[in-house]
Amino acid sequence: MLFFTIALLHASYGQVSAKTTNFWKDIRYGGNFGLGFNNCGFNISIAPRAIYPINNDFSIGTGLNLNYSKFETSKFLAYGGSLITLYNPIQFLQLSLELEQLRIDRTLNLSTNSRTYQYWLPSLYTGVGYRSRNMTFGVRYNLLYNDKKSIYPSTLLPFVRI
Repeated sequence: MLFFTIALLHASYGQVSAKTTNFWKDIRYGGNFGLGFNNCGFNISIAPRAIYPINNDFSIGTGLNLNYSKFETSKFLAYGGSLITLYNPIQFLQLSLELEQLRIDRTLNLSTNSRTYQYWLPSLYTGVGYRSRNMTFGVRYNLLYNDKKSIYPSTLLPFVRI
């Protein structure tokens, strides 16, 4: 019986892939950074992202988002996170699905009064892009677009991933 158990364990161990992966070394880091100024205000945007390749075709990742704007006496703050899945069915084509959840805080100071808006803004993006080496150019579409609450002007948004 002991011989049978040892033989079974040895056979089971032989099924484990010889390739060992180092999770932290395989993660790809990237993101966005933006800074803008005009006569009456400024905008800053920071969005770091980490993506882990599961295999040559699939990757999953997460990101954080922070956007702050001030225009004269009005202020805007959006912060939150996202989950993303990337699929490469062929070498030059990348498909994506991204769930983003942002907390929006807007303060509009008008000459007669002040209004504050605070709400959560969910977004679900599907995307398609042309991939060349470590760069992808494409467009994504927000399936949950709400024209009264969205911080973006359209359901279609271009993107560049490096």
